[in-house]
Amino acid sequence: MKNIIKNLGIRSKKAFAQKINTYKKNKVLKDYCNLIEKNKDLIIKENKKDITNAIKIELKDNLIKRLILDKKKISDIINSIKKIIKLKDPTNNIIEKWKRPNGLKFLKVSIPIGIIGIIYESRPNVTSDVASLCFKSGNVVILKGGSEAFYSNKILSDLFRKALKLNKIDQNYVQFVKIKNRKVVDFLLTKMSNFIDVIIPRGGKNLVKKVKSLSTIPIIGHLEGICHSYVDKDADPKIANKIILNAKLRNTAICGATETILLHRKIIKKFGISILKNLEDKGCKIIGDNKVKKIYKGKIKKATIRDWSKEYLSPIVSVKSVQNLEEAITHINKYGTMHTDCIITKNKNSAKKFLSEVKSSIAMHNTSTQFADGGEFGFGGEVGISTNILPPRGPVGLNQLISYKYQVTSNGKIRK
Repeated sequence: MKNIIKNLGIRSKKAFAQKINTYKKNKVLKDYCNLIEKNKDLIIKENKKDITNAIKIELKDNLIKRLILDKKKISDIINSIKKIIKLKDPTNNIIEKWKRPNGLKFLKVSIPIGIIGIIYESRPNVTSDVASLCFKSGNVVILKGGSEAFYSNKILSDLFRKALKLNKIDQNYVQFVKIKNRKVVDFLLTKMSNFIDVIIPRGGKNLVKKVKSLSTIPIIGHLEGICHSYVDKDADPKIANKIILNAKLRNTAICGATETILLHRKIIKKFGISILKNLEDKGCKIIGDNKVKKIYKGKIKKATIRDWSKEYLSPIVSVKSVQNLEEAITHINKYGTMHTDCIITKNKNSAKKFLSEVKSSIAMHNTSTQFADGGEFGFGGEVGISTNILPPRGPVGLNQLISYKYQVTSNGKIRK
């Protein structure tokens, strides 16, 4: 196993030495789209192997649902790649340029990161998305998908490698780890720092926690999405109702789903009750602090301090009353995970203060937190969301998968 994984790294370095222009990158991605289109039936056939195995090992229904590839989902994969093709190549661009009085000329130029390791679970579309984004940004990628989607991931990566071969480009720009043994992940994280430049985990809390605790390689990612929606005293009731319902219940399983609602005390009786009633009517379980529990007469469980740190990923929401905007910001900065947090208000000054002072990687005003997604940002997709303080932050798409270098020229200058 060790030699197989090390050879992946050696081949990756060799592939990265082959530089590819934008025309060739887009040609590979177009051919990849065509190959996916032509091989729809084969992809579905391979996907059925994963579904059969998932049922056999009694995988949860929601995870099986993520696994399924039908013609509609395959069309979505193709459309996602087509969006990436249309995006500008982020590499080899001059970010800044300047000249010093002594005659030194400086260019700050965008470059690929290098070799990216992606460790992910469940969704097979991650294979095509991240392979396309990494390749368009000039990066080599090593894909370690979950065993539950082995055959689906393998066929999608094989087709990408075929597109590379058609264009006389080293197929090892995209490599898929074919070993199912979980020890592979440990080895990638602890013994491959000479080969892999960045690790990006995509999956559940346990996976991300493991990656963060073991990795000797820099990580781009987030552990939890404890997202907040704060309803200010100057909120529009209709907008607040609409946003909260969507932010919590549109899809409860995504990292951008609101997990805690903060209600300004002045609006709880006015329209906070209707917000909570609306959620309860749609099947959402409500956990509230003493103030909210006293006022709201529907089904409600008393919140404990631990509830402010919970990522439910289900139709459950914590609700807390706050005295003012400052208390809302303080609560978010204490209990949040710097993912996505929103203020709902008509007051522009309050919105400006909130957007400026919350530590979140994504701060929103009068917008559902469910928009925390690279596709919605116009990035053509994402390899994940980062809550790191150091960049990249927020959705990590094409333009975030780059680094830069300084190019300095002169006419024979020496330093005194």
